[in-house]
Amino acid sequence: MTDNRIGPPLRGSERETLRVFLDYHRATLAMKCEGLSDDDLRRRSMPPSTLTLMGLVRHMAEVERTWFRKVINAEDIPLVWSDEGDYQVAYDAEASTRSEAFAAWEAEVEHSRRIEREAESLDVTGHNERWGEDVSLRLVMLHLIHDYARHNGHADFLREGIDGTVGA
Repeated sequence: MTDNRIGPPLRGSERETLRVFLDYHRATLAMKCEGLSDDDLRRRSMPPSTLTLMGLVRHMAEVERTWFRKVINAEDIPLVWSDEGDYQVAYDAEASTRSEAFAAWEAEVEHSRRIEREAESLDVTGHNERWGEDVSLRLVMLHLIHDYARHNGHADFLREGIDGTVGA
């Protein structure tokens, strides 16, 4: 795996630090999938789990889309893979391809970056329908850092099970 990730600034502003940490975790997920075939990316961890690297990429596309576009930007759009709002559909990557999954994820990441850049401050708020609460961009960025970190731990184990590759 090629590690092209940029670490967070040691004395950056709050916004810069959040931005770079989020991009670091995005790059980590991409790195864990680097060099793998579609079949490798669809390889399940262990029964009864159906977790795959492809499923994680698809899931994070939904997470990016929901938190940035639907919550912060108030866009009335469906999920990428489910018109019914079923987040579990993203994990089912049996028929998916790397190009499809990564194109959707990368597109959502770019939307997220644009929304964050255009926001006046981290105090910009949006409404989270699921929680029935308004949330700040700051919380959204922290939530995504947390979600990526959790799933990158899963990605570590999945990658090791595929080809023995371990590391940050």
